Amino acid sequence: MSIGVIYAIGFAIALIVALLITPLVKKFAFFVGAIDKPNHRKVHTRIMPRMGGLAIYLAFVVSFFCVITLFPEGTLLGKDLNLLKAVLVGGTIIILTGAFDDRFELSAKLKLVLQIIAACVVVFGFNISIEFVSLPFGEDMQQINDWIGIPVTILWIVGVTNAINLIDGLDGLASGVSGIAIATILIMAIIMGFTPVILLSTLLLGGIIGFLRYNFHPAKIFMGDSGSLFLGFCLAMLSLIAFKQVTLVSFVIPLLIIGVPLSDTFFAIIRRLVNKKPIFAPDKGHLHHRLQDLGYGHRKTVLMIWGIAAIFGSMAIVQSAVIKFNGANWITFAVVCIVIFLTQIGAEVIGIVDKSRRPLIGLLHKLGLKLGIVNSQSRSK
Repeated sequence: MSIGVIYAIGFAIALIVALLITPLVKKFAFFVGAIDKPNHRKVHTRIMPRMGGLAIYLAFVVSFFCVITLFPEGTLLGKDLNLLKAVLVGGTIIILTGAFDDRFELSAKLKLVLQIIAACVVVFGFNISIEFVSLPFGEDMQQINDWIGIPVTILWIVGVTNAINLIDGLDGLASGVSGIAIATILIMAIIMGFTPVILLSTLLLGGIIGFLRYNFHPAKIFMGDSGSLFLGFCLAMLSLIAFKQVTLVSFVIPLLIIGVPLSDTFFAIIRRLVNKKPIFAPDKGHLHHRLQDLGYGHRKTVLMIWGIAAIFGSMAIVQSAVIKFNGANWITFAVVCIVIFLTQIGAEVIGIVDKSRRPLIGLLHKLGLKLGIVNSQSRSK
């Protein structure tokens, strides 16, 4: 049996399991009281079951153990199996954390501690961390000390794990953005021939697509923290193990892959600092909130953000292709500048930080550049 057929079987199993098990998880969520009640911050108007991430996790685990024995002997090396075990063990800690939070609403501090524990299990239990780095415009890779690589790795895992959670505000939004990011990693892993990442991405993608059948608007079940934290953790791990040797070029790639949740998280922090509110205080200023304030419907808002995520993913794939070329760092520098510029313009247009402050657009006007920008306040009326 060819490797490609094994991947296809794994994808199909994950898809089918997610389709079959999600209705059961929905009933289980109602049974244990893992429900989401509407309030002034939330879009939905009726009680909804959460804990849907459990369905994605079960689809992933079942499909993994179904196909892992099909690989020919010698295909997966010892280090490959180590990576797979790290994702399974760390992911299990995260899914349990999210599931208990969906039911009992754990404190932010406790969730953070449990996420750090999961990251530490990955780093110390399976010896996975960033090992090499290069200066932005240097050529030689340099091994970095553990006292730098280990904290950065833990910070990356915890940060990305939480980034997906922050955009989980509309039906199908977080699951769709995660699916696009994982599909991006899958394409690059296929190009590189990195078997463990291909396997993990394929199974996760199957589970997400199956779950989206029940999660897209109008949703029948929410992912909950169990889903957003689990998918965030998987994205952190997949991007980490695919790009462990961190040059300026390769480090930009995972940042582009999670460009939507990362930028939304960044602007949320800035928005709360500007408005003198606690960084972890919830609000209705996220990207999806602002797009809806501009008059876009639920589905259109989700599809627009999916489109933005796909653009980021496409840029990551293109960026990965320049690694082998001379001057790759200069190309990356130019790409980063363009992305930052366009992201800032977009943020000011929709008012994601402040509806009245538009420093970059104001500067461009002063320089004589006129932009055809619709006033977000007038459109939202």
